Amino acid sequence: MHAPAPRARTARPPASPSRWAPALAAALLLAAPGLALAHAGADGAAHHGAASGFAAGFAHPFSGLDHLAAMLAIGAWGATAVRRWWAAPAAFAVMVLLGALLSAAGLKAPMVEPAIATSLVVLGAVLAGRAIWPVAPMVAVAACFAIFHGAAHGTELGGPAALAGMVAATALLHAMGLAIGFAMRGQSAWWPRLAGTAVTMFGTALLIGWM
Repeated sequence: MHAPAPRARTARPPASPSRWAPALAAALLLAAPGLALAHAGADGAAHHGAASGFAAGFAHPFSGLDHLAAMLAIGAWGATAVRRWWAAPAAFAVMVLLGALLSAAGLKAPMVEPAIATSLVVLGAVLAGRAIWPVAPMVAVAACFAIFHGAAHGTELGGPAALAGMVAATALLHAMGLAIGFAMRGQSAWWPRLAGTAVTMFGTALLIGWM
């Protein structure tokens, strides 16, 4: 009597990138405010010095991590739009340049730092809420907050080359945020909720610190 032949083990297919992509994307968005909280104590005031040149302007949104978190959140929020997902990020990029130009021309916006902190609270909340907004209100909210972010850049950057670098970095960060948002679409609702909550908590901490 012959013993039955052992069954051949079938290799498990590798994990689909769609399984871990949302987790990685949310981790990136979660890391932005966490890095900013650690960064603020070390050199939170360092990015408020004047700078010129394309490279300095390009680096500026990355060194001011309050701006970085907001721009990533705008991109991720834009990805929730059913149509015209590019509208809110594009409006933010245009208005951040306008705000910087107005500030450089001497037209100072009031309460810039509290407004930037408030933008993080609001953007994190709408991202966590996962509500589908019409395009027009999304563009209006993005444009309103962008004016204040641009005003901060305008006081810290000098010359058209620096402003061009700042706009290029803004577009890149929006693209990264859109990639994060698209990766989280159709996945577990906890990823945008966690990421949005982290951004809101960061904005709240900034508001408390300003007070």
